[in-house]
Amino acid sequence: MNLLFSNDTRGAYPKSWYAATATALEPLAPLQGETRADVCIVGGGYTGLSAALHLAEMGADVVLLDAHRVGFGASGRNGGQLGSGQRQDQTKLEKMVGADAARLLWDLGEDAKALVRGLIAKHGIECYLKDGIAWAASRSADVTDLHDYAEHLQTRYGYDQITKLDREAFHTLCPSPDYVGGTLDRGAAHLHPLRLALGLAKAASDAGARIHERSHVHDIKHGSKVTVRTDAGHVIADQVILAGNGYLGGLDRQVTSRVMPINNYVIATEPLGDEAEKVLTQDVAVADSRFVVNYFRLSHDKRLIFGGGETYGYSFPSDIAALVRKPMSVIFPHLKDVRIDHAWGGTLAITIKRMPYLARVQPNVLSASGYSGHGVGNAIQAGKLLAEATRGASDGFDAFNTVPHMPFPGGGLFRTPILKLAMSWYAMRDRLGV
Repeated sequence: MNLLFSNDTRGAYPKSWYAATATALEPLAPLQGETRADVCIVGGGYTGLSAALHLAEMGADVVLLDAHRVGFGASGRNGGQLGSGQRQDQTKLEKMVGADAARLLWDLGEDAKALVRGLIAKHGIECYLKDGIAWAASRSADVTDLHDYAEHLQTRYGYDQITKLDREAFHTLCPSPDYVGGTLDRGAAHLHPLRLALGLAKAASDAGARIHERSHVHDIKHGSKVTVRTDAGHVIADQVILAGNGYLGGLDRQVTSRVMPINNYVIATEPLGDEAEKVLTQDVAVADSRFVVNYFRLSHDKRLIFGGGETYGYSFPSDIAALVRKPMSVIFPHLKDVRIDHAWGGTLAITIKRMPYLARVQPNVLSASGYSGHGVGNAIQAGKLLAEATRGASDGFDAFNTVPHMPFPGGGLFRTPILKLAMSWYAMRDRLGV
């Protein structure tokens, strides 16, 4: 089975609230016959679109191929949270790569937020960008950890955008009986992810990138020139960027061994009206401290957009709404019977270290993937770094290579059941509150 085609209609966006509230671009023609390019990009999500935009602005002749539509995958389905730093926190990175490299990775994380904000402003992308992400804790020990981490960022990195919230202050922001405190990061943000992806696609096309939708790449022939084949044509390119993330499939074994696709799910309720004040009193997003993270925010029309639940395999559950309603009802018991108007799933990708995997997998083939739930900033920045690396040196690309990445145990055949067993253990710990 292929995750590109396991759960979705070919060439169509999933029936999400995002798709219902975005205006799709006119379909872009599939690749036909032979064409040549300086760089061929495989994948039309944030990474690929950012790479195409930056390469086109550098004057490169670039072709982007997507099996469905631009923004079809995780880039158009995610929780829309533009977080600070990296997916892995700085205290762990300091132990993993050392203080100096950890500082560089923090700075890159801050640069990623600035890059996204800058692209939105430069290209006039209407994606409801709003400041603020709160981190919520269901246990007192987690509140202490969040407050200690805020102090660490202030002391070590000079980051002063985080406010520590005790139980009363957090309930003033988010009146959930499940949470007992947390933090609020005003330097982070949230947005409409599909609108952002479509805006990047338009900007890349306007800059001269050639984008072909409904062009499924099924074979790559390596050499001094790389041939990238689809069903109806092929691209001969000097260099290739692999930007498929969780949908890359078996196009590169080195990436496949280190980057694992998992499925995550999101719902959108009916408009809550005045009841929205019982969810959030400010227009911020929330993510909690569980291992299997719950994340949510209010839409511009006062719906609760709530993400929660993961599965490990190829098929989505038959009733996504029921799956996500369970964690939502724990966080907001008063919404246990609320009408759910939209429910959708998507495939992201993780690494063992929960850090993006940027690599030169062949002398003229680069790849970036495995954003582990931190992809809005990471993926768009990775596209820029990949573009730089095709033109010459990229300090940012090299910095991510300081993070050690090992293959998942079990290889391609057994990694999914092994991961499922491990994730189920952590999910059980969440439920038991230990």
